[in-house]
Amino acid sequence: MTGLTVLAVDDEAPALDELAYLLNRHPAIETVRTAGDATIALRELADVPVDAVFLDISMPGLSGMELAGFLANYSSPPHIVFVTAHDDRAVDAFAVGAVDYLLKPLRDERLDQAVERVLSQRSAPVPQPDGAAAEPERADRDDVIPVESGGVTSLVRRDAVIWVEAVGDYARLHTDAGSHLVRVPLSVLEERWRTHGFARVHRSYLVSLPMVSGLRAAGASTMVRVQGSGNSPAVELPVSRRQVRELKDRLVRDPMRTIRSGRTGG
Repeated sequence: MTGLTVLAVDDEAPALDELAYLLNRHPAIETVRTAGDATIALRELADVPVDAVFLDISMPGLSGMELAGFLANYSSPPHIVFVTAHDDRAVDAFAVGAVDYLLKPLRDERLDQAVERVLSQRSAPVPQPDGAAAEPERADRDDVIPVESGGVTSLVRRDAVIWVEAVGDYARLHTDAGSHLVRVPLSVLEERWRTHGFARVHRSYLVSLPMVSGLRAAGASTMVRVQGSGNSPAVELPVSRRQVRELKDRLVRDPMRTIRSGRTGG
């Protein structure tokens, strides 16, 4: 078995450097990647699969706890080890599936124990119910995105999202109830949601296929009409030329088109 690939996440540079140094010294760890906040961590995870994330809890924007909750919805989530100065969040940490909870400053023996737990989790077979497919049950769970507004964090369900637009390293989720700016890159949502009825139609837009009510030629361009209701009226979004054929094909054959057919009126 090859060595572990891990991601260290901390918004404080000295703490991140120290954590990366200690992880790099461990003989069971082959590669250590680093991220200074949760948004960068999501980009790293979209580029390279990792075995474990060693994660601070208190970070600006998306917290470590919220990031762990988001990662728990992955079909093959990385193992989470919290590394924090807070000794009062262990219950919350294990509630989101963390394999260990380390207090700063780190001690070598505790880090060794955490790595051993990751190794044992990685080598353990995933239990399956009789006759079940190999895909874990969590793959069918509906993703949720934590949204911060006025100091309050709420959760937006994937199936409530009609379309998404890129706003730099952020994404704006458009739902019937309004729009929400979240610290998650559009590329990450595209990867997570492609098999759940979403399609990238443009470098700036991701749409829910069940909500598409039509395509329209506009000169040399193509526009896709996305049907909304309530506070989210229908909109037309541009389709990149290289995405037109794939979008038409998915609109015909994608099984997710039938799941919410009651909301796809023209």
